[in-house]
Amino acid sequence: MTDIVGEIITLVIMAAALGMDAFSVGLGMGMYKLRLRKIFEIGLTIGLFHVIMPLAGILAGKLLSDKFGDLASWVGGLLLIVLGMQMIWSSLKKEAESVITPIGFGLLAFALSVSLDSFSVGLTLGIYGAKTAFVLLCFGIVATVQTWAGLLLGRKVRGWLGAYSEALGGAILLAFGIKMLSTFF
Repeated sequence: MTDIVGEIITLVIMAAALGMDAFSVGLGMGMYKLRLRKIFEIGLTIGLFHVIMPLAGILAGKLLSDKFGDLASWVGGLLLIVLGMQMIWSSLKKEAESVITPIGFGLLAFALSVSLDSFSVGLTLGIYGAKTAFVLLCFGIVATVQTWAGLLLGRKVRGWLGAYSEALGGAILLAFGIKMLSTFF
């Protein structure tokens, strides 16, 4: 029972860390006058991409796990560490960025850009044999809610929290990667 609770807590925290990109970019995008209907659409699109990308990663991870075992686990831990460090680095070196218009192709590009890291995490989860349906549901719901929160908060506040939230997300992923690698020592 405690294993299930621990797994749920871990996945929710990981989903929140991955959704920090969507939240922080949503903060900036939310400063533009978006209608609530558009905010709803953006959140659902981001949530859908946070289901598709980890699913692709999980499928690839299961394939790697069957073929390479412990080596794949090492790679998964290293991927999380690199991804976490990259998120922290990009939050520190942010310059003025042009915001993608959240319409049509721009919305798809935005959704893809904030969900690419979910593929790497999905790869790691596939290697470890995580419960696919629960992972996808968790990632999709959390990303959708965080996107909505970022967009709505962005309507009220200027982008003071954006870089900090991405750095926090990176630190969480970095910590999970280190934890995964520590099981080998």
